[in-house]
Amino acid sequence: MILICACAAGRHDLVSEMNWGLLGHDWAVNLLKQQIARDAVRHAYLFTGPPGVGRRTLAVRFARALECTQPPAPGESCGTCRACQQIEDMVYPDLAVIQAETEGGILKIDQVREVNHSLSLKPYQSKYRVALFLRFHEANLNAQNALLKTLEEAPAYAILILTADNAEQLLPTIVSRCEILRLRALPLEEVNSHLQKKGAAPEDARLLAHLSNGRPGYALRLLNDPDTLKSRTERLNDLQRLMPATRVTKFAYAEKLARDKDNFRRVLLIWSSFFRDVLLTTSKADAPLANVDRTEEIAALAKRLSMQQARRTVSDLEQAVERLEKNVNARLLAEVILLDLPAATASR
Repeated sequence: MILICACAAGRHDLVSEMNWGLLGHDWAVNLLKQQIARDAVRHAYLFTGPPGVGRRTLAVRFARALECTQPPAPGESCGTCRACQQIEDMVYPDLAVIQAETEGGILKIDQVREVNHSLSLKPYQSKYRVALFLRFHEANLNAQNALLKTLEEAPAYAILILTADNAEQLLPTIVSRCEILRLRALPLEEVNSHLQKKGAAPEDARLLAHLSNGRPGYALRLLNDPDTLKSRTERLNDLQRLMPATRVTKFAYAEKLARDKDNFRRVLLIWSSFFRDVLLTTSKADAPLANVDRTEEIAALAKRLSMQQARRTVSDLEQAVERLEKNVNARLLAEVILLDLPAATASR
């Protein structure tokens, strides 16, 4: 049995199969290729790293290399056979994909139990049955315990592929059964160059590389989804307007935020990213800003806030994301966050 714990961004275009089509992470690809070639694939793997760094893509390409019917070399996949194409599209008969219904939701025990049953059946048409658990850090405790039982009892043909942000979010008993591969963000210039090759204008590529913090999958998602960037601009404009706003205006905005928890979560993440840049600026840290198109606003606000104020705001926003995922009263949470925003204004 093989277990991969991982996280990643959406599907990448098929480029250079020499590295399984991934940007970066050559060491991880080479390690897995060698294990396949030597018929020494481990019992379990744990791929960790920030969302959008390429974890899910690595897991899918690993599955392809294992199941390819026409491999050009051991540890490689052709990318064109029916198995490769179906795995890439997540519709392979011997592949099950399990995840929480929404990002930030809960992966439940019933989902794990259903897969446990399917893994007891032999593969339809290939060597392995593959179960891909995405964002497994969203699994509740019962679901994690159910998976642990599967890890201990699954047949040799079962391949479990999980995704997770980091090992600390999973039960130690699960982590201890995995070979851990920690994926890191790539240099910004590498992501910048890749985006330009994908057709992005130089200034757009620079912004997306910074916004992604070196996560190629997330950068490509932004490149291919202009609406997400437009929404980010609107939410940052809202933030500038809300900081000096009256209590009545803030309460009205809080009511609107609370209607859609998924949108509320996205807004919190955008604002948190902005205030992390403010904190970096106030502390004079030697680190690149994410919101490079807002440097004037960030610098102006950093002059008005102390490092302690900036740090507290970042902490409040990050904790708000965690509380929202625990089903607290969204309206009350939104009101508290808006009332606690720094009152300082930042000219554009």
